[in-house]
Amino acid sequence: MKKCKITVMRIACYQDLMAKYENPMEHACDMKEGQIFIANGWKKPEGMCDSAWESMSSFVMTLAHGGGNFYNGWMKNEKSAMISCNDGFRPVSFLIEALEEEAE
Repeated sequence: MKKCKITVMRIACYQDLMAKYENPMEHACDMKEGQIFIANGWKKPEGMCDSAWESMSSFVMTLAHGGGNFYNGWMKNEKSAMISCNDGFRPVSFLIEALEEEAE
């Protein structure tokens, strides 16, 4: 089983939807663009948002076990996936890449 690198690529924020539908929140997301997490096999990295992990964990599991080529050629790098969390107000896009390093 391999480790996987998870990079925060983009954070969107839909202020119009937040104003119309969301109850005011003091703090919703700790992610920063460029932030990197390393998944030790299929284990959720320290500091990773639970909701984001739920959105990507099956892709991490597949990549960690040597799989890839999702949806028959979706990604230029077959050993990667671009996944967004399921927050409809402030979705975060993550690039997941299989590493050559073995999980511990």
